[in-house]
Formats: sequence, structure tokens, C-alpha cells
Amino acid sequence: ITFVTLAEVLEARGGPLQEEEVWSLLLGSAEALVDVSYKVQISPLFFPGVNNMSNIISPASLLLSATGTLAFKNCGLSDEVSTFTAPEMLQGRASSSRPATERMLVYSLGMTLYWAVDFQLPQNQPVQLSDHLNSLLLSMCEDMAHRRVNLNSILEACESQHKASILPSPTKVIKRLVEDVFREPRITFFLLPGGSRVSPRQ
Repeated sequence: ITFVTLAEVLEARGGPLQEEEVWSLLLGSAEALVDVSYKVQISPLFFPGVNNMSNIISPASLLLSATGTLAFKNCGLSDEVSTFTAPEMLQGRASSSRPATERMLVYSLGMTLYWAVDFQLPQNQPVQLSDHLNSLLLSMCEDMAHRRVNLNSILEACESQHKASILPSPTKVIKRLVEDVFREPRITFFLLPGGSRVSPRQ
């Protein structure tokens, strides 16, 4: 199976995720996280055991496949992912209990999706999100772990939104996002005198 990262999807697009895409990725991610936290036998490629699973999700570790599935790559703590890392983990006071791990993953996922809706937007342009989705993402990104929304509540919110708005399934949305990456033509750069680069799109 070919996987691309969420970061690669947005780089190919050159712009942010749309609201319905965020709802679908949020639903797919929440389902996958609920699934993995209750599974005993876990694929060693992406989930080398629940206890060893990374507690950080970032745009470079959220994997989307051409078949419409979603997975998470292990992501170690580094400066690059500190934006997406729960405060309690950065401060070295994270518990390894399942509820604590879930709250750290919820924070990471919320920050990753916020990054995706803000991707390459001009500074003065507000993020285009409904109040409902915005408040859900905000409640995922609470600095205080105990105030964060849990995975089951996220699932319920996503499922009711999908029914109310008749949104496409996560599988359809993920397939489309991955197809767009492979459809994106490679940009050819021309060297100008003096060594600066210009692309035909400029």
C-alpha cells in the first residue's frame, strides 16, 4: 500500500483542508485511535504495541493511503513536532495510563488538523471553519489535559455531523486527497541569471 503524509497532501495542494475534509479526517482518525487502543494484536508496522505507540501525531506522521485507509507513523519527541505535542509531555509529567495517553493523542490530532486548516493562509485571512468544528478542535487542544474532549465524544460529534450534513465517508475523502498528490504535476524550475529560481506558475 502506498501512503502519503498529510503534510505531503497539503504541499501538493498548496492550500488548506476544507471543512468537510477535516470532519472526515477527524472521524477516520478517531475511529482508528479507538480501534487501536482496544486491540490486543496490533500491526507491528504502524502500531508496535499500544504501550510503545507514539503519543504524538503530526502532519508528517498522519499517513493516508490510496485505498482510503489511515495510519499513524511512530513520531519521536523533537523540536519539529513540539507544536503538536501535548504540554504535559513537553513538561515531562505525562502518565502512561490509557486515559492519559488518549488525551495526549487527542491534543496532537487537534493541533495537526488546526495546522491543516491554516496551511499557507495569508496572515490577515481567518480560518474558514464553522463554529461547531472550531469549538470541537479547540476543546481537543486544551492545555489542561483534564479539560480535553475524549475520543468517544469526538466520535459522537463527527458521526452526528456526518448524518446531519450528509458528508462523504472518510474512505472517499482520503482516496481523493491521495489521488490529488499523484495527479499534481512536478514543477519545473528555471535558473535565472544570478542563480535565482523561478517556476512557470509565478
